[in-house]
Amino acid sequence: MTQEQSITKVLIFDIWGEYAHFRKIYTTTSPLTYSIPTRTALCGLIGAILGMRKENNEYLESFALNNAKIGLRLLNPVKKVNIAENLIHTKDAKGIGMNLIITRAQIRFEFLKDPMFRIYFWHKDETIYAKLKNYLGSHKTTYTLCLGLSENIANYKYVGEFNAEILNIKNQYIPIHSVIPVEKINKDGINISILRREYFKEIMPIEMNINRVVKKYENILYERQGKPIEVKLINHYYKINNNDEIENIVFIE
Repeated sequence: MTQEQSITKVLIFDIWGEYAHFRKIYTTTSPLTYSIPTRTALCGLIGAILGMRKENNEYLESFALNNAKIGLRLLNPVKKVNIAENLIHTKDAKGIGMNLIITRAQIRFEFLKDPMFRIYFWHKDETIYAKLKNYLGSHKTTYTLCLGLSENIANYKYVGEFNAEILNIKNQYIPIHSVIPVEKINKDGINISILRREYFKEIMPIEMNINRVVKKYENILYERQGKPIEVKLINHYYKINNNDEIENIVFIE
């Protein structure tokens, strides 16, 4: 039985906050943010719920592509704002105490405003899957959740555990509610005739090793307002009936 065939259920939860910042790796002095969290950021967020320590990057290995499946859906439109922050020069502390540092540098950060996302999760380790299900159902978290930066505190709501039906329909437009890796879409397979859609794609890190070296990048397609994207897929997708609606998703991989 293949890994895809073994995925019969997924955990779904929504997460949101006032601001988020997922720094683009090529920006330094004026940090820009990705429009959606990277898969690596989602690994860190789920690891924070479960209590996986960040020091040894345990969560990166546990949530590697061959161990875990993670999908993402936009629930609020992408909005960005710029905010100036005063950063302190910690090298000037010299043991005198952080509160005594007087040297500052004002840097303009780009933030997501009022972000809200839906996360789909599956793990081949039943123990990890069951632990996350228990934590989500009890609204528990080991570490404080944040959206990219420690000051961007987040909250979440457990949606539930649902059946995931694997489907493989080719040469037909399928409305996909999650973000989509471009490599999963047929050439010229996006239905651009639908009105009032805003399509964007960003190259994002998908997987890192325990030394925090990126192993894979991928172009991720999303609709800025969070509306479904009609595409012809190269291979399978998952159909989820969450009681309120049917959701068609693909995982970020």
